[in-house]
Amino acid sequence: MTALLVVLMFVAFVAIDFLVREVAHRMKEKRARHEREEVLNVAVRLDFTAEAKSLKRIEVPNPKARILAVDDESVVLDSFRRILVLEGFNVDTVESGPEALGLIQRHDYDFVFTDLKMPEMDGVEVVKAVKHLRPDLDVVVITGYGTIETAVETLQHGACEYVQKPFTAEELAEFVRKLLIKRQARVEAQQRPTVRIVAPIAAETAPSNEYCVPGGAFVAPGHTWARIEPGGQVRIGIDDFARKALGSVSQVLLPEHGREVHQGQTLFTLKQGAEQVQFVAPVSGKVLQGNDALESDPDRVIQSPYDRGWILRVQPTDLAAELPAMRIGKPVVEWYQDEIARLRDVKKEMSPTRESLDLNTFEKAFLKP
Repeated sequence: MTALLVVLMFVAFVAIDFLVREVAHRMKEKRARHEREEVLNVAVRLDFTAEAKSLKRIEVPNPKARILAVDDESVVLDSFRRILVLEGFNVDTVESGPEALGLIQRHDYDFVFTDLKMPEMDGVEVVKAVKHLRPDLDVVVITGYGTIETAVETLQHGACEYVQKPFTAEELAEFVRKLLIKRQARVEAQQRPTVRIVAPIAAETAPSNEYCVPGGAFVAPGHTWARIEPGGQVRIGIDDFARKALGSVSQVLLPEHGREVHQGQTLFTLKQGAEQVQFVAPVSGKVLQGNDALESDPDRVIQSPYDRGWILRVQPTDLAAELPAMRIGKPVVEWYQDEIARLRDVKKEMSPTRESLDLNTFEKAFLKP
């Protein structure tokens, strides 16, 4: 009976936590939409004719992407602004191809939407010119029923997709959301992160988009490192992959001195508020010393993972047999690339609306080899 009560209480806690998160997320979205509506009402009255005669620009806080739309029908452009701004996109609109080409040479856009039938410069010419000037941009053709065949032909010139008008607000919003997901996936695949081997102290000043591998230390599958000291002891800490995933640490829970630990068993725990994550021992041995400075300054683990933020020291008992299970030097760099790619995939699968994973998911996916 007691066990059943505990299970029911746990289920209720999880359900309440989910509901609280969902309500908070919806309230945040509602506030953001209200802010975008205010921006929409004000921005269309601003004057941008110095850049392009027909240019209308609306910029929102923290945009999902920047879009340029060109169409000779102002009613279509009005629809683009109203729909896409409320969805969280920055939107520039112009009424001619030459104006659009001038803008893409001066601004960084993610998408260009172009009508197919326009005077002076039609959509096919716009597609060709945009892909010549900015091959990285995704170009989408706006087409009517009678010009779908020509729109399909523009795909041969570099257009990534076409959308048929008239469209509803829901149809356009969903279409652009899918385009954004595809673009983000492609950009991520093309931008392999920088991973390099560094001296321990260098990780403290490395750029946030760069991953550092500790020179002279072994890295375990559970994202801890082990450095052999002159006296034969092993100093242990977390690696750069783990510290970037955590972001901050509020408390470090260490094992008692003299405890016997075995490779693969839980060794220490890092807390982040109410959440916690457990790291396993990279080697077997007896705990000799913990980093006392972490008691008053636990975030040292994040600030200096390979130097001041070391976790503890152990006297190894079977080092020769256990070292082959770890990596050192270049193999760590190659493994990091795979782990970073896997982290992106897990984030998309488990938590598509959050920038980071919850610690329980991260622990299960990456710290339990």
